[in-house]
Amino acid sequence: MKNIKALGLLLLATMIGLGAAVYAAGWVAQQGNIASNKVVVAAMDIEIGSKILPQMLTTVDWPSSSLPGGTFKDPKELQDRVVNVGLLRGEAVLERKLAPAGTQGGLSAVISPGKRAMTVRVNDVVGVAGFALPGNYVDVMVNAQQEKGQDRVRGDDNRQISKTVLEHVLVLAVAQEVGRDDTKPKVVNAVTLELSPEDSEKLDLARNVGTLSLVLRNQTDRQPVMTTGITKDQLLGEAPAKEAKEPKETPVPQVAQAKPRAVRHAPQPKDCVEVVQNGTRVLNCF
Repeated sequence: MKNIKALGLLLLATMIGLGAAVYAAGWVAQQGNIASNKVVVAAMDIEIGSKILPQMLTTVDWPSSSLPGGTFKDPKELQDRVVNVGLLRGEAVLERKLAPAGTQGGLSAVISPGKRAMTVRVNDVVGVAGFALPGNYVDVMVNAQQEKGQDRVRGDDNRQISKTVLEHVLVLAVAQEVGRDDTKPKVVNAVTLELSPEDSEKLDLARNVGTLSLVLRNQTDRQPVMTTGITKDQLLGEAPAKEAKEPKETPVPQVAQAKPRAVRHAPQPKDCVEVVQNGTRVLNCF
């Protein structure tokens, strides 16, 4: 009886194994029939701004159903092209990741149209301890003294203020390196930023009137803040001085002038005649 049960289990296991093998063979055959195209991919890591050489590329079979737009089939099509983003090994080379044909290699190849590259001096503190790497975004803050005459109410000649003057600025390079390595911070003495012409003017003025600091921000955070800045008094919580009020003119009391009173004059004497009649004197006035 036990042998019959064992034999039944063995047959069941055999049937399940055969079914799995048939299914696997069919799946492999189906995958082999999937249409694929030759696609040029990076054979090694290619740094941003690098000119593409033949040994940097290879071709692989890529399923047609998931083929991205802008791919290349022949590595010869990419001869002397320049990448404007870093490519990892095995990553497909796409047209949107390349600088226009004829562009020379270097930092100028990765600057966006209408933008400018400007370098500022930094240290380990200003440079966010070396974590402001190429491809990151930073805000630029300036600490300066307000000029005389801007705080007339307080009467101070100068007032220290810190303010964010630029937001969401792309870091193109640190020192002379445009490559990006997220695992290692790089403490350098210069950082190159991508700016519009107007922002380039702001940065040039800011670095001459005060001390610059870089503030690292999340790459997906594009929300502008537009702060009003903070002064030393606001930072320390000191109450601002009361506004000096101009002295008001003291009104001159007006003395009420007495109205002229009517002057009563004594009655003027009239012409009188004394009349004597029968020994009696009578004074008649008229």
